[in-house]
Amino acid sequence: MTGQVSQQQAEDLRDRPAGELVQQMSEQVSRLVREELRLAQLELAQKGKRAGIGVGLFGGSGLLSLYGLAAIIAGVALLLALVLPAWAAALIVGAVLLATAGALALLGKRQVSEATPPTPQQTIDSVKADVEVVKERARK
Repeated sequence: MTGQVSQQQAEDLRDRPAGELVQQMSEQVSRLVREELRLAQLELAQKGKRAGIGVGLFGGSGLLSLYGLAAIIAGVALLLALVLPAWAAALIVGAVLLATAGALALLGKRQVSEATPPTPQQTIDSVKADVEVVKERARK
């Protein structure tokens, strides 16, 4: 029954000097804060461990996906080799892959250029507008 004070405890507290009660409260608050920080640290360590395992599993799945994609690409080259010479099939598959990589690079470059400079310009403009409104209202 934490949080409840018995009649006897309430009378004991009334008999104590205020300085002693403040000191006791300060010690209890300090202990509570330390315990809460320790609990948060333990919880974050546990979550960090789980996140690390999850990231490792994602990395493993990405690596296996890369191998799977390489096998599919090899299969496409072998399929084309049924119709064309093997060197031509490999050349066509390689050219398509390079063209796709180039297109993705251009799209990525455009996205990065739109994201730079890394300042929240809309937020800055909004804050400036808010400051102007406050200044105007302060003048009135």
